[in-house]
Formats: sequence, structure tokens, C-alpha cells
Amino acid sequence: MTSPNVRTGTGRDAHGHSNLGIALLVISAAQLMVILDASIVNIALPSIRTALGFTPENLSWVVNAYTLAFGGLLLLGGRAGDILGRRRVFIAGILIFTLASFLGGLANSEGLLLAARVLQGAGAAIASPTALALIATTFPEGPPRNRAFAVYAAMSGAGAAVGLIAGGLLTDYLSWRWVFWVNVPIGLFVAFVAPRVLGESTPKPGKFDLPGAILGTVGLTSLVYGITRASTSGWGDTKTVSFIGIGALLLVTFIIVESRSAEPLMPLRLFSERNRATSYGIALVVGGAILSMFFFLSLFIQGILQYSPLKAGLAFLPFTLGIVFGAGSASQLIPRLPPRMIAAPGLLIASFGIYLFSRLEPTSTYVSGLLIPMIITAIGMGLTFVTLTLTAVSRVEERDTGIASGVLNAMQQIGGSLGLALLATLAVNVTTNKVIEIVGNAGGNPAAGQGAGGYAPAEALTSGYTAAFLGSSIALLIMSFVAFIAMNAPKQEAPVAVAAAAA
Repeated sequence: MTSPNVRTGTGRDAHGHSNLGIALLVISAAQLMVILDASIVNIALPSIRTALGFTPENLSWVVNAYTLAFGGLLLLGGRAGDILGRRRVFIAGILIFTLASFLGGLANSEGLLLAARVLQGAGAAIASPTALALIATTFPEGPPRNRAFAVYAAMSGAGAAVGLIAGGLLTDYLSWRWVFWVNVPIGLFVAFVAPRVLGESTPKPGKFDLPGAILGTVGLTSLVYGITRASTSGWGDTKTVSFIGIGALLLVTFIIVESRSAEPLMPLRLFSERNRATSYGIALVVGGAILSMFFFLSLFIQGILQYSPLKAGLAFLPFTLGIVFGAGSASQLIPRLPPRMIAAPGLLIASFGIYLFSRLEPTSTYVSGLLIPMIITAIGMGLTFVTLTLTAVSRVEERDTGIASGVLNAMQQIGGSLGLALLATLAVNVTTNKVIEIVGNAGGNPAAGQGAGGYAPAEALTSGYTAAFLGSSIALLIMSFVAFIAMNAPKQEAPVAVAAAAA
């Protein structure tokens, strides 16, 4: 079987057909490594907390440090690929991610682990936007490229499930450090093979919007830190107010800079279309809801139900199956129904599923308290994700197709950080108040307010988790109404070609 030669941006023949399978393996391995990072680390959170002495309010930064760097620098990473060449930038991102993973596994303190997580997020932000684009650079149009996109999408979808199981296996049988070290051999393989099998794109003249990237990332970090600090110092604390105020000011400045930039990191014209702006807003909230759900469920399953890391990873598998079912249903409904008639019910279903999590008790079992809500939430999320992706890039100018999907991804990451910060603060406050109540009912005996290892007892922790679930459920319920009212796009004639986003 023969195939047209793949051509590089320089116009010369790059790779024969025999290397396309290896090229796809390299791109897919990189994508899998980035995607599974969130889920693989979530399973290890209780072990990390115990080993490094994280406080309940600081534990969320193991997740937030990564998502803030990833979301804040994602658009800059995509721009770097356009200007410097996608293969070159892809390899640089993978090497940064690999180095950060190695350092994360060596960390012996909170600060070192969080620094490694920031570096991991930066590496992912550099590598991830170029991974999909490299398929268009490397694979010829037609069936080879279509098959490559299908494998890439399947790998992205499998990332969460693989991460959950791998995280459980590594944490159970080796150490939590291996959830980071497992990336090292994969990253080195990808970085070594990539120059030999991937085509390079033609660098395009342009400028880096460094002021925009710095203002956006630092502003978000300051805002999230202020919100997190409120859990222990209160909303009226001077430093809490200062960090939140500085973060808000920097984000306003970011918007002003973007509106005046000739080559903005985030073109504000993308928000001028009603359906796209609505999709971005919903993605912000959905990102917070889904990341927070995994965070608190991981703590509940391992801390309250006392599941081992491996058993906890397997416990999440129904969620993956529900996502697949919901996404498949959405793809069948898209040609028949307008987006709001898919997204709004999807958000409503997800809201109901997470509301059921808010009814959990310390005595709940997996079957009675988690299984059905997990499946319901996943189906709703599957319906929502597919619809948001289409409405975010529908009717966008060709020059903006890639950046439109990039902004959607960034919104999900940023929303994850903001949502987790808010809900973690809520959970810590509710837990603290519950401990005070328990101590009071026990006649002021402090020992009554502590569980094994000095942590709050199961009743207090569960109260905090369920409060966070309820907050998340309310947010999704509101977004369901927003989707129904604000989305007015007609039925999708056909999904936007993925290739367009990569070109």
C-alpha cells in the first residue's frame, strides 16, 4: 500500500509512509501523558498529603499549580508553535514536562512539589497545542489524516481512565512519587523519536504577547491564592483582600492590553459572537465543577471509605464509561437538535448527579452513594463537552479556528483552578465549623474534634465535601438556564473539521 509523501514546511519530503505509525505513536503518547496527569495525581493526593504534610487548604494547590500554569500559558504555547515551528516547540514542551515530572518525584516539601507542578503545567501548555497541529503537518490529507485524528481523539478520551488505574497501581505498589516518574521514560522516548518522524511546520512571522501572558497568569494566580487564603484567614483579612484585589486589577489590565494589541494572545473579537461567548462562560464553570468533583471524590473515597489507591482508581471507571456514552449520544443528536437543547439538558443532568453527591454520609457505600451519581454526572458532562466544543468553533473565521478552540481549553483549565479554589475554601470552612460543633457537643474536649492522625473526623470532612458538591451543583444548574436562554445557534449542519483547527 502506498501513500503520498508527507511534506514539511520547507517543502521537502520528510517521512515515508512506513514511519507514519511511529509518528502517530509519538504524538498520542505525548497527548496521553499530558491528559492523564490530572487524574493520576488526583488518586495520589491522600498519599501526597500524608508524606509532605499538606494542610487541607493547601492540598488543592497540587492541582491548581498545574492547571493555572497550563491554562494561563496555553495560548502562548500555541503562538510559539506558529512562530518558531511546531515540532521544535513540541519537543521543548515535552522536555520541560519530563524534567518537571522528575523533580516532582524527588520533592520532599510542599514548596518543591508545587514548583515542579508549575513547571509541569508550563511544559504541557507548550506541548499540548502543538500536538494536534502536528498531525496536519505530518499526515497527508485523506484517510491517513482522518485515522490519525480518530486515534488522537481516542487517546485523549482514554487519558482519564488510564490515569486513574495507573495512579492507583503506582501509588499502591510503588510510591506516590512514581505518578510523576512514570512520565520520564515516556517523555524521553517522545523527545528522542519526534525529530526523526515528525514533519516541521513553516514558521510564521509574528510577535509573542508576553505582557498578556504574564498579566493573565499572574493575575489568576493572585486571585486563586487570595480565595484559598480566605479559608484560614477569612475574607476580611488584609492580605486576602490584597491578593484578590491585585488579581482582579491585573486581569482587568490584561483585557485592556489585549484590546489594544496588534497580535493579542486572546483576540477579544472571539467573544463578540453570542453562542461562542456563552460556550466560553459555561466552559469556565464546567471546568471548575469537574475538577472539583474529582478532587473531593478522591478524598472521600480514600479518606472516608478507606479505599486503597488502586481500588479508588477502579471506582472511577463508571465515570469514564458514562462520558463515552454521553459524548456518543451528543454526536448523534447534534444534526437533529439545536445546541441549547443538548447543552442545557446535559448541564441539568450533571447538576443533578453532583447534587446526589451532596447527600453523601460517612456511612455511605460505593453502590448506594457513588455509583449512580457518578454515571448520571458523566452522561451529563459528555453531552455538554461535545456541544460546547462545536459551538465554540462554529461560524468562526478560518484564521481564528485554532485560537477559538484554544481559548475553550484555556477556559476549562482556568475555570478548574478558580472553581477548586472557591469550593476548597467552602469545604475547609464548613469542616472547621463542624469540628467546632463536635468539640462543643463533647464538652470542649479537643480530642473529639480529631480523627486518626490529627485530621478532622469523618463527619466533619464529609460535611465539607458535600458542601462543595452542593455549590458545584448549583453552579451547573445556573449554567443550564444560561445555555437554554443565551444559546440561539441552529442545528449544526456538520461538525467543524478538526483539521481546520490544526492548520
